[in-house]
Amino acid sequence: MISSNEFKTGVSIQLDGEAYMVVDFQHVKPGKGAAFVRTKLKNVRTGAVQERTFDAGEKIPRAHLERRSMQYLYQDGDSYIFMDEENYEQIPLSADQIGNEIKYLKENMVCMILFFQGNIIGIDFPAQVELTVVQTEPGIKGDTASGGSKPAVMDTGAVVRVPFFINEGDVIRVNTKTGEYIERA
Repeated sequence: MISSNEFKTGVSIQLDGEAYMVVDFQHVKPGKGAAFVRTKLKNVRTGAVQERTFDAGEKIPRAHLERRSMQYLYQDGDSYIFMDEENYEQIPLSADQIGNEIKYLKENMVCMILFFQGNIIGIDFPAQVELTVVQTEPGIKGDTASGGSKPAVMDTGAVVRVPFFINEGDVIRVNTKTGEYIERA
């Protein structure tokens, strides 16, 4: 159990059988009445954010989230097979469990898998990945002055907007959260 007075950003709690992470909190002590804690909570499984108020000192069960480092091995039909790096156990995940970042998934990539009560509730990708450009229009000499960009198809199937000087076969770094080009690798 954790007291609402001990809330900090990133603390995980359990409400109504769901795991929530404290995104923002504010201790309020009005001139009249009892103190309370106003919070913004993010549902770890769905990502939905809700506001909730707790009485000061109220006890809430702590959610024990487990993070395991796992390596992506291969795709088997609709399943994506990950291997636990500690005990070598292989776990299949569906595309829905992986989410939108699936387009950055490469073989042998290490990700953090988030577990709550033995169930997989999320996956954290590295902040950036290195991808190879498979298809893009060739750059034209003098185009770089405009500072524009062009679409490029990566080896994983993702489409990323890249500067004009990037050509097929180049390896680039891409931000997995925003999907934006960072730099040439």
